[in-house]
Order: sequence, then structure tokens, then C-alpha cells
Amino acid sequence: MPASTATAPHPHPLAAAARLVMLALVAVLTLFATRDVTQLWWIALLAVAGLPSLLAPQHRLVGSLGRVAEVVVLGLAASHVAAVASIGGTVDGLGASAVLPYLAVPVTVTALRRRFPEGAALLVATAATLLLSGALTRVDGEPQLGQLGYLAVCAQWLILAALGLYAAGTLHRVMAVRGEGKPQPYAEATRLLTQLRTVARQLPGATLDPGGISEHLIEELRTVARADRGAVLSASGGGRLVVLAQAGVDRVDWETTLDADSAIADAWATQQATTAARSQSRSHRGGDVSALIIPLVAGVRTVGLVVLEADVAQAYPPPVVSRVTALTRPAALRLEAALLFDEVRSLATNEERQRLAREIHDGVAQELVMVGYGIDNALATVFDDADETAEALRTLRAEVTRVIQELRLSLFELRSEVDRQGGLAAAIAEYARTVGASGGLRVHLSLDESTARLPAATEAELLRIAQEAVTNARKHAGASNLWVTCEIDPPYAQIEVSDDGQGMADQRPDGRYGLAIMAERAERIRGRLEIRPRQPSGTTVAVVLGTSARRDNVRGSAAPEGE
Repeated sequence: MPASTATAPHPHPLAAAARLVMLALVAVLTLFATRDVTQLWWIALLAVAGLPSLLAPQHRLVGSLGRVAEVVVLGLAASHVAAVASIGGTVDGLGASAVLPYLAVPVTVTALRRRFPEGAALLVATAATLLLSGALTRVDGEPQLGQLGYLAVCAQWLILAALGLYAAGTLHRVMAVRGEGKPQPYAEATRLLTQLRTVARQLPGATLDPGGISEHLIEELRTVARADRGAVLSASGGGRLVVLAQAGVDRVDWETTLDADSAIADAWATQQATTAARSQSRSHRGGDVSALIIPLVAGVRTVGLVVLEADVAQAYPPPVVSRVTALTRPAALRLEAALLFDEVRSLATNEERQRLAREIHDGVAQELVMVGYGIDNALATVFDDADETAEALRTLRAEVTRVIQELRLSLFELRSEVDRQGGLAAAIAEYARTVGASGGLRVHLSLDESTARLPAATEAELLRIAQEAVTNARKHAGASNLWVTCEIDPPYAQIEVSDDGQGMADQRPDGRYGLAIMAERAERIRGRLEIRPRQPSGTTVAVVLGTSARRDNVRGSAAPEGE
């Protein structure tokens, strides 16, 4: 496209109308103040001076020069009209107020175009022109600057114009800040998730697993400091901590309450490394112990703690603390990124389950209901001698009812999740009761859950494993009884599902698709899945996480039968 046609200027109708109105007002006021028609030539000169700014408003040089010409002509006109008005009888140069209202035009234009420095420069040029013209113009042989009325009017209009320009600039800054703070959720989410994906692919091992990062950190720390026991803890809400990883010969029931009077609580509150001469375990045997607690601080936020203990006194002097701190400082950022990613992944998984539940409910389930209604209509209209057809329709109707029931159970499974108040055991118990009631199973529950909590992602995986085990027992075992045992004492957990059905011919985890899924889930949380026959009949599926303080083995068929 030729440049001549692409940049052809066109005056804005509102801008042109505003200038005409202001010129007309100033002309009327000038005529009223001077009673002299010849003084209107200043108004004509103002109109000519404003043409460049009107016709080329986007041109930085032409538009700016046009506005400078306007204020210069305005200053000269105000001084001359004030002098003429004074000669005509008006006292002290108040006649300048007839012309100075036009100052609003160039100043407003600069404010609308967000050229606030240019607006300030125009005010300075106007003041200089008024002072110079007032000094050169004489009234009754005296310089016009000596008239208080002239100075007062000029100062009044300059101050009003400056206040208007300042108000416009302030309003623009406020709107800009609000515009920057206005959320753009989808665009911002896309940008952040894209960055997260790129960073995740560049990480060593391409992993953002909090447990894996915590285990690696403990191993690193044990190379620079003695640690007979160690753990990495992170906040789970409610003033409690969860154990992400631990190391040592024996399982330790670490103190996980931030409200207690402990070195762990002190380190979390102060964000400073803390040493203690007693164990941070809730049930320690006694003897000489040295404990070192290092807070993992990312920015200004504490994301976790590292606890190291040695069975000797004074194991952590200041040089050792310095070496440990040097390793934990960069690890805090890695752990924070892993925890955030874990939370985002959990939110995405829950959202996907809700989406699938809605799709099934609004799609296949509704279609099957309509099929059932059609079968009912056919049964109502079938001929009396069509016994065989009627029986086939009844069978089909029963099958449709069964499929609908299966779909409803699938919806319940998809929507089930661990309540942060109820806990994992309560979620598993609710699912087992619901499925047992629908499948005619007698459910026996044994729940033993401490007040401490496992990480949210671990609880979610354990719930899905338990759901799959219960569903398999209902669908494939042909059982009458179902035993569900939950023992949870973080970081240890054991979930066991047993039935008295026909048992399994193939006990390998990869023998069936559902069992393979359970094995993958167990591996993801560093647990172990065990599948074995139950005596005298049936199958036991158990998932174990960590090591029990009581050294319990996975229990077999002797599950409590209290419901």
C-alpha cells in the first residue's frame, strides 16, 4: 500500500467540534470584554495556529509544534485583550480571563494522548509568554505585569490547567496499575504451564517427585555429616508435618506437630538451623543423641525441614552445620518446585475425574435409561401370545439395569477423593460400604488411623488402589464377605482387601489390567503390592508403604470381622 494512502490524516470529529466550541466561547468573551470587533483577529489567529495539531494529531513533531504555536498565540492574545479591556474601563487586567479558557484545549489534547511531559512544557511556555508579553505591554505607561488582576487571572488559569494535567496523569497511572493487576487466567495459566513443562524436561532425571528429591537430599547430607537417622518433612496444613522421606535402620515416629515445644517447631518459626541434645522422635529409647534441624526456605517461605540425628553427643558443631546448610539451600528451591508441581498435578487429576464423571452421566448413562424406557414400552404393547419375545425383553431390561448400576458405581469411584478432614481410612470405608451394599457383600472394616497425615498425592494413590481391589472382589470373585483393613501411621501405611470368593488363577500383578494398574500406583509412591490366596478361599490384596514400628507383616485372612 502506498505511504500516501496509508498515512492520510483525518481530523477527529469530536476534536474539531471541541475546538470550534471553545473558539466560539473565547470569541464571545473577548467581544464582551473589549467591545471591539477588531480584537477577534486574535481568535482567528488561534484557529490558524491550531490547524497543524488538528490535522496531524498523530505526528509527534507537527502536532507538538502546532500546540506550542497555540499557547504562544494564546499568551500574546491574553495580554493584548487584557490591555484593551483595561483601556476600555475594566480594572486591573481582568480581561485576560476572556481568552485564557482556551488553554484547556492543548493541555487536554496532551493528556488524552498520554503526553504528560509535553503538557507540562506547554504550561511553562504559556507562563513564559504571559510574563514576557505582560512585561512588554504597557497600560497607562506602566508595564502590564504591575496589574494584580492580570497576574491573578494568569495564575488562576495556569494552576487550573496544571491541576487538570496532574489529575489526568494520576488517573492514567491508577488505571495502568489496575490493568496490570487484572487477572487473565487462561493466558497466564498457559504461559506458566508451558514454562513448567520446559523446566521439568530440563531437570536432572526429568523428575519433580517430592519423595525422590527428599531421598536424594538425605543421601547427600549423610556424606557430609553423621546421621544414624534422618528425614525430610513438609507442611500438610493444620499445624502438622508429613514425612516425605526418611533414612535409618529403624523406623522413627518423628514429631510432626508444629504446636509442640520442640526444636522442629523452633526451626520452622525462626527459619534458622537448630541443634538439640534430645531426639525429635515421639518415643525414643534414650541415651546420647544429637539432633540437627535445618529449615528448607525458598525465598521467604519455609517449605520443609531436614532432621538429622546421631547417637553421640555434640555431633553437629558449627562447621558441620555450615556444610549441611550449603547443601540444603539449593535443595529448598527444588523441593518447592516439586511440591507445587505435585499440587498442580493433583488438581488436574481431580478435574479430569470430574470431567469424565460428567461425560458418563450426561452421555452413556442417559442413553441407557432411554433404552430402558423403550423396552418398558415394548413390554406394555407386546401381544399376549408373544411369550418368548416378552422374556427376551425382560432379560434385556435386566441387563440394562445392571449396566446402569455399574455406571453409577463408576461415577461414585471417579468422584471419590480423600477429605482433608475425614482422612484416608474414612474415604476407603465409605467406598467399601457403598460397593458392598450394591453387590450384596457383607463388609467387615478394621480402621486404625493416626492423627498424622500422609502427603495428599500418596493418600490419593492408596485410595485408588483400595477402590480397584474392592471393585475386583465385587465383579470377579463371586464373594459373600469383604474384609477391609486400614492401618495408617505416617510414614507407614497398610491397606488390605480380602474376600472369600473363588480366588485367582493368576496371581501375578501383570496378569490382569486392573492388577497392573495397582502395581504401577504402588510403585509410584514407593510402596509394595502383595497378592496372595486367602485360606480357605478367596484372595488378599495388600499395599504396604514404609515399615511398621511394630514390625507387623502384611496380615492374612485373620482380619477382624466386626462391621
